[in-house]
Amino acid sequence: MKELYPWLWIAAIAVVFWLLIIRPAARRQREVSALHAALAVGDDVLLTSGVFATIVGAEEDHLEVEIAPGVVIHVVRGAVASIRVDHAADAADDASEADSSDDAVPTDTEER
Repeated sequence: MKELYPWLWIAAIAVVFWLLIIRPAARRQREVSALHAALAVGDDVLLTSGVFATIVGAEEDHLEVEIAPGVVIHVVRGAVASIRVDHAADAADDASEADSSDDAVPTDTEER
C-alpha cells in the first residue's frame, strides 16, 4: 500500500490541475467561440484594442466595422472582445419603474 501513495499524490495533483486550470480555460474558449459566432451586422462591439465600433459588414473570417462616421476598417473576428450592451436604456427603464413604485409607498416625511 505504501508504494501507491506517490501515485495517489500525482493523481490528486492532476485532478486539481484539471479543475483549476484546464476546465475554466475550456469554458472560456467555448464562450468566446459562441460570441464570435453570434456577431451580426448592426452590433455595437468592443475590440481587443479598446476601440468601440459598429459592425457594418460580416464575412466568414473577418468583419467590417465602423469606428467613426464614414471610417470603416477590416478586422478579424478574433479582434472582438465583447458585444456592447446599452446600459443607458436599462437605467432609464429602472428609473421609470422606481418612479412608479415611489407613488404607491408613502414615506415618513409625507402627511398621512
